[in-house]
Amino acid sequence: MIKSDHPEFSRSRDEVEASTNKLLSIQGKKTVTEFHRELGRIMWEHAGMTRSEASLSEVLKRVPLLRAEFWENVKITGSGRELNQELEKAGRVADFLEFAELLARDALQRNESCGAHFRVEHQTADGEAMRDDRNFSSVSAWEYKGIDKVPELHTEPLVFEQVKPETRNYK
Repeated sequence: MIKSDHPEFSRSRDEVEASTNKLLSIQGKKTVTEFHRELGRIMWEHAGMTRSEASLSEVLKRVPLLRAEFWENVKITGSGRELNQELEKAGRVADFLEFAELLARDALQRNESCGAHFRVEHQTADGEAMRDDRNFSSVSAWEYKGIDKVPELHTEPLVFEQVKPETRNYK
């Protein structure tokens, strides 16, 4: 168990306090809800159930701009001295902005259609999903490298001994 006097505990607490203080000091013009809705529109239109290289690339252009605007123009009412749901929501939206970019980056590097998410470039002549099990039968994890730095992809192959992957057919 890590105790509160551990250096990592202190570092983490200091980072959270700095982020909270920064959010509260911005005093911008747009509400957290406005940013949340705008992010939702970007993701729905460009990274939803049907995706393409162009649409995912659009996410990677627009989300960093929205994140930069968020950290310069978000308006959070109240303070950090008591329960502040707007501040809590701002923290979640800040996380969503990071996650949205990572989701698009991950979907863009995956050159196949698999499961519920469909890449238009990867389909059969009759419109079915085109899997690429040879190159994408793996588990992936992205390593965070810091703000405004490209995360690093780590993969490990999956081995199927009993049940083999198959392409779904919805016809």
